[in-house]
Amino acid sequence: MADRLFSYLVFGCALLVVALLFWVLGDVVIEGSRHFSWQFLYSAPADAGRSGGIGPILVSTLWILLIALGLALPLGLGVAIWLSEFAHQNSHFANGIGISLDILAGVPSIVFGLFGNAFFSIYLGLGFSLLAGGLTLACMILPVFVRTCESGLRAVNDDWRRGALALGMSRSAAIAHILLPVARPAIVAGLILGIGRATAETAALLFTSGYVDRMPGSLLDSGRALAVHIYDLSMNVTGGDGAAYASALVLVVLIITLNTWAQSLVDSWFKRRLLS
Repeated sequence: MADRLFSYLVFGCALLVVALLFWVLGDVVIEGSRHFSWQFLYSAPADAGRSGGIGPILVSTLWILLIALGLALPLGLGVAIWLSEFAHQNSHFANGIGISLDILAGVPSIVFGLFGNAFFSIYLGLGFSLLAGGLTLACMILPVFVRTCESGLRAVNDDWRRGALALGMSRSAAIAHILLPVARPAIVAGLILGIGRATAETAALLFTSGYVDRMPGSLLDSGRALAVHIYDLSMNVTGGDGAAYASALVLVVLIITLNTWAQSLVDSWFKRRLLS
C-alpha cells in the first residue's frame, strides 16, 4: 500500500510539472497566434512596437547568440577537459577554479550586465553594441556549461581510459574519440542550458547591447534582443501586449529550434568522431 501511494505521489508530481509546462506554452501559443503573421518576422517595428514586426530584433538576437555561443562553447569545453582530465584532484588552483565557477553560476544577471557595461562597453570602448552583449552572455554561459561538461567527463568510467591506454592511444586522441562521445549527454545538456539562458536574457543586455530596435549594420552597432523587446512591450508600451505575446511565441519557437539543431549537430559530430 505504501509503495502504491508513493508511486501515485511521484506520478502526480510529474503530471503537475507537465501540466504547468503545457499551461504556459498554451497561453503563449493562443495569445501569440492572434497577432502573429509571416510578415511579423521580417518587418520593422512601428508605433513603439505595437504594429509592424520584429525583423531587426530577430537579427540582433541571432548575432548576439552567435557571438556568445561561439566564444563560450570551445572555451568552456577546453576548461572542462582540463579540470577533469589534466588537473590534479588535490590541486588548490583547480579547486579554486571550481569554486569560482560555482559562485559565478549563482551571480544575478544584472551583475553580469554591470560588469559587461564597465569592462566591454566602457573600458574596451565597444559601447552599446551586439559584440558587448554577446561577450557578456558568454561570461554568463561559461560557468554552467563548464561544470556540466566537467561532471559528464568525470562520470565516464575509468575503464574507457584504461582501454584507450592499452590500445596505445595518445591522451588527446582518447579524449577526442572516446571520452567526449561518451560524455555527449552532459555536453548536450550544458549546451541546451546555455542556449536557454542566453536567448531569454534581459537584464544583462539592457546595459550592453542596448535598446535600439533598428537593423544593425555591424557587430559594433547597438541592437535590441528579443527578450528585451518583450519586456519593453509588456512594461513600457500601452497596448503592446499582443505584439509581446507574438514575440514570446517566436522566442519559444526559436529556443526549441536552436536546441533541436544543436543536439542533432552534436550527435552527428560525436558519431563521426567515435567511428573515425
